[in-house]
Amino acid sequence: MSESLSQSLSSSDIESTPPKKRGLHFWRGFWLTFLVVSLAYAWYCFYVPSNRIAWAESYAAAQQQAAESGQPMILYFTGTWCVPCRIMKREVWADDQVAEAVNGHFIPVAIDVGNPDHAAIMARYNVGGAPVTIVVNSQGDALQWRAGGIGKAEFLELLTASESSAAQDQ
Repeated sequence: MSESLSQSLSSSDIESTPPKKRGLHFWRGFWLTFLVVSLAYAWYCFYVPSNRIAWAESYAAAQQQAAESGQPMILYFTGTWCVPCRIMKREVWADDQVAEAVNGHFIPVAIDVGNPDHAAIMARYNVGGAPVTIVVNSQGDALQWRAGGIGKAEFLELLTASESSAAQDQ
């Protein structure tokens, strides 16, 4: 008798528990995947490695260096909030070939578009946002420029075209 009672209890317990929903596993997996992908994308957008570019301390210092050496300047208008700027810093400025070309033939200066002290420089070169890369001669006249984020190949083409323009000016 006790055996039949225990069998009836166990069979009723099994019938009274609801079956597990298969959709629950799907949504858990979906949201976990979404979280991982979102975190990876955020890291990708905001990670900026160090680079070997010999950045000038300010625009005035870069102008003085350029006047003394006769080398053209690279004005890189950037912002701390600018995702394309960070991507460019990671993919272009951190590259060894770019660092060698820039350090050997140009005076680079990074100009923060969010800094109100740089409003006069931005007005002079008609810059309204970031990223903008302008190559200017030692007198400050624009030789070449690119608006928006650019890749390594396009940046090296910009440098090559700028060197030939600077040679024609002299």
